[in-house]
Amino acid sequence: MGKTWLKPLAAVMVAGTLMVGGTAWVAPGSYVYAAEVQGIQQNTINVVGKGEIQVKPDVAYLSIGVSSTAETAASAQKATAAKINKVINLLKNTWKISADDIQTDQFYVQPNYTYSEKDGQKVKGYTAYHTLSVTYRELDKVGELLDDASQAGANSIDNIRFTVESPEKYEAQVIEKAVANADVKAAAIAKAVKRQLGSVLSVTQGDAVAPVLYATESSFSKSSADAEAGTAVETGLVKVNTTLSITYEMK
Repeated sequence: MGKTWLKPLAAVMVAGTLMVGGTAWVAPGSYVYAAEVQGIQQNTINVVGKGEIQVKPDVAYLSIGVSSTAETAASAQKATAAKINKVINLLKNTWKISADDIQTDQFYVQPNYTYSEKDGQKVKGYTAYHTLSVTYRELDKVGELLDDASQAGANSIDNIRFTVESPEKYEAQVIEKAVANADVKAAAIAKAVKRQLGSVLSVTQGDAVAPVLYATESSFSKSSADAEAGTAVETGLVKVNTTLSITYEMK
């Protein structure tokens, strides 16, 4: 939910005043706002300021999985379990990744079908899938980690998501940029209608956002000239942004 700051308007509250035919009538216990409030509200400028910065990602979310095919579902599941256990041991013991950063994302077994005009559709074996979601923070070693996981039996690496783990630490910077952007817009509007920009009456902030950068399989590169070359993964930059809806007084 967004955050809102309000500056009180110079409103006049009149106790139970109702104008009927030019005569004021006061209803016991009732309250209405005087018409001056509407007049002030009409002399405002509402703009949306956008603030954005680019930062280096500090965390990667990896999707690492294994699959096995066998004649029976039990055999496929057993083969996949052996492979995924080997991958998990590699991640925990060799790469020292905490168990808290390793989570099963998907696990399922499905039949494989063949079709012929004579026999129709028939089941021909089963494939068992087990995918892990891995949180990893040493981004310069991601390519090496993927190579080791592949050698350990991982045969499904769908994507990598690079992002910042705590986007709120950049919030002050993006707020400053959003306010500056809103000031420019509001000043331009006031000048265009030959008015002057007054003080800020209210501010509503949207949540700070850290869009993730996806690295798909095509983003992983391996030298074709050197079969021993490791996988290269480029982290790039991610954008952190926020928006501010600001209401200014117009003089």
